[in-house]
Amino acid sequence: MPYVWIGFAVFVALLLFLDLFVLNKHDHVPRTREALGQTALWMAIGLGFSGFIYLAYTKGWVNSTLPPHTAMINYLTGYLVELSLSMDNVFVIAVIFAYFQVPAKYQHRVLFWGILGAVVFRLAMILAGVYLLEQFDWMFYVFGVLLLYSAYKMVGKGEEVHPSENPIIKFVKKLVPVTNDYHGHDFWVRENGVRAATPLFVALIMVETTDIIFAVDSIPAILGITTDSFLVFSSNILAVLGLRALYFVLSSMIDKFGYLKYSLGLILTFVGVKLMLHEVWHPEEWVSLAVIFTVLAAGIVVSLMRKVPAEHVEDPTEITAPSRVPEDHQL
Repeated sequence: MPYVWIGFAVFVALLLFLDLFVLNKHDHVPRTREALGQTALWMAIGLGFSGFIYLAYTKGWVNSTLPPHTAMINYLTGYLVELSLSMDNVFVIAVIFAYFQVPAKYQHRVLFWGILGAVVFRLAMILAGVYLLEQFDWMFYVFGVLLLYSAYKMVGKGEEVHPSENPIIKFVKKLVPVTNDYHGHDFWVRENGVRAATPLFVALIMVETTDIIFAVDSIPAILGITTDSFLVFSSNILAVLGLRALYFVLSSMIDKFGYLKYSLGLILTFVGVKLMLHEVWHPEEWVSLAVIFTVLAAGIVVSLMRKVPAEHVEDPTEITAPSRVPEDHQL
């Protein structure tokens, strides 16, 4: 029903208003306790929304034939998948912020507007993905292979991130002038009578494009759980909304979760195989939820119990640039 979609859009808008104008009204660096509190709040909202899912599918507010308990389990599974994949996204965002030397107190502003744009892009990608799976059965195998390849890349040595080589960044530089210095939390300023973007805006574009790239992995992963567009979109977006708070919790201790990438690789492999065997293998919904939760928890526990060898720890601070961009990386 369109009313459910409209209501969810209003709900998300209220959450974004709460985040920007209440919880983070002033530019500041969130303390660990504050970041943990906000992360717990976003997770409570995300998990608590499963109650609304059960009610909505019981009352028939959503045009779906799924039983309420199945819809709720599929939502929770999709939410957990997206939340776990977001942890890997945190490292890449940390690299981007380190490269551009984004002041810590402005990082939340970049994440907020970046994720706001991601909501729109992900809706389009989800609707397109659901349509393709409904119209073309062979797309299940395409998405399955894509997830298996993503799993292979995740457990292998990642490619070094060079934001200045991003084609979209090069395109932005051709379109508009970019200042060498930051100007507070502004994305745009007027310099010598010319309207110019700041490095903060360039970092925003980089975060935005990175999220779209990660969506290529995460959205097919959730589509491997369910093709119900409302479940896919709501679980995806509510997990993404908590990414900002999660970033400030994990970015300072990302080296402690060196084995987590193996869990994420196994999760992508499991969902990819499930997609490719969709005609012959139909496990109960709770099986997917149990497998993903167990694998994720195992990765976290092993990471905390075992010290990761130094050569396996990627340090986001290795890619740095001064706040005034040098000539060889001039934006």
